[in-house]
Amino acid sequence: FMRIRKSPKRKPIAFESSVTRYIATNKDGEKVFVDLIGVVHIGEKKYYDKLNRIFKKYDSVLYELVAPEGTVIPKGGGRAEGFNPIASLQKGMQQMLGLEFQLNHIDYEKENFRHADMSPTEFMESMKNNDESFAKIMVKAMGQSLAQSSPNQISNFDLLRVAFARDKEIKMRQLFAKQMIDMEGGMAIFEGRDGSTIINHRNGKAMQVLEDVLDSGKKKVAIFYGAGHLPDMERRLTSDFKMKRGGQYWLEAWKLKR
Repeated sequence: FMRIRKSPKRKPIAFESSVTRYIATNKDGEKVFVDLIGVVHIGEKKYYDKLNRIFKKYDSVLYELVAPEGTVIPKGGGRAEGFNPIASLQKGMQQMLGLEFQLNHIDYEKENFRHADMSPTEFMESMKNNDESFAKIMVKAMGQSLAQSSPNQISNFDLLRVAFARDKEIKMRQLFAKQMIDMEGGMAIFEGRDGSTIINHRNGKAMQVLEDVLDSGKKKVAIFYGAGHLPDMERRLTSDFKMKRGGQYWLEAWKLKR
């Protein structure tokens, strides 16, 4: 659900996220579709501007944010950023890569937006019941890093080389885009006793909201979540909702060349 688009000479051009469609027939025999819109939490402003335009065509947009029910995210993000440790980590990369943060540019005040995530209380209870903690996640992440030698792993030499490059931001983006691709396939580090709260249990909450939205008669629905959530969501849509995968197109999140 993420990719690095390359030139015919195999040079990186852009880091992209996808919009992937799933199709089914509802109880009234009418066609419905659900689009998984995989977001990158830091990106270029025009990336978020394009997403805002895309959202207008849906009956309902289910969005990700660990926050109390009824939370309204003001335009520009404000202080209503909810409880999302992964987004908080990614926000720290914003200045280094010369990019923008998602919550500062997505318009969550649209009438078709609907919260489809856990509250902070639900999140912490799920982690406790599933024998999870942020400390255990960090230990797993460190263990995976030591056990696996990824060709995309950023070395001290890579960082030193980029520090002296003429176009530092672009070179840094190229390094981190590769890491983001690796991260999508490495979400297993978050798993506890019964899947993971960060991915599986939050996805379960989103699917409960989706079922309610489809039962209400909505036919054009989007699920707007971090791209790392989408492999599990695809499994749920095809197995639990009996949907078939349709088309897919790509949005440029980061430029990787001048």
